[in-house]
Amino acid sequence: MNIVCLDLEGVLVPEIWIAFAEASGIPELKRTTRDEPDYEKLMKWRIGILKEHGLGLKEIQDTIAKIDPIPGAREFLDELRSMTQVIIISDTFTQFATPLMKKLGWPTIFCNSLEVAESGEITGFKMRIENSKLTTVKALQSIGYETIASGDSYNDLGMIMAGKAGFLFKSTEKIKADHPEIPAYETYEELMAAIKNVL
Repeated sequence: MNIVCLDLEGVLVPEIWIAFAEASGIPELKRTTRDEPDYEKLMKWRIGILKEHGLGLKEIQDTIAKIDPIPGAREFLDELRSMTQVIIISDTFTQFATPLMKKLGWPTIFCNSLEVAESGEITGFKMRIENSKLTTVKALQSIGYETIASGDSYNDLGMIMAGKAGFLFKSTEKIKADHPEIPAYETYEELMAAIKNVL
């Protein structure tokens, strides 16, 4: 039994924080897990910047409402789901992901949640589980699944390397150079062919 585990941002939809950095005019918020491997450190830093600028959940959700999946993502996902089980494993938050899941045809997503005050201020976040991508893949393997994973960032490397097969997708030159052993693809057609090859 195979199950494909995909990252969300950078793989199926544009990076939410980059879109929000552009919409809000705060370039520092362009920093993502491609730049900072420590997700907890990155999120605490982001929350600090939001507080400093008086921005909350509503402003980010307004930006997310305008984000569309990467061209071809919905079709890729639909075709993949017709062949095998697929789970999106993301470090994003339910409050961010839901509108995007609608645009992707409601695939299954495992992600985290934000702590939000009544005022709409983001006060913190709750990670579903530590090292969530690798931990989730190992849990799936423990119940009889062989995992095939793809992602673009440092926080995807654990799940990519732990399974039957793993691929980098639309990753950075640095990550590709650091991990020449992981096949890297730029188009959904290439990624689909690679996944079909191991299904």
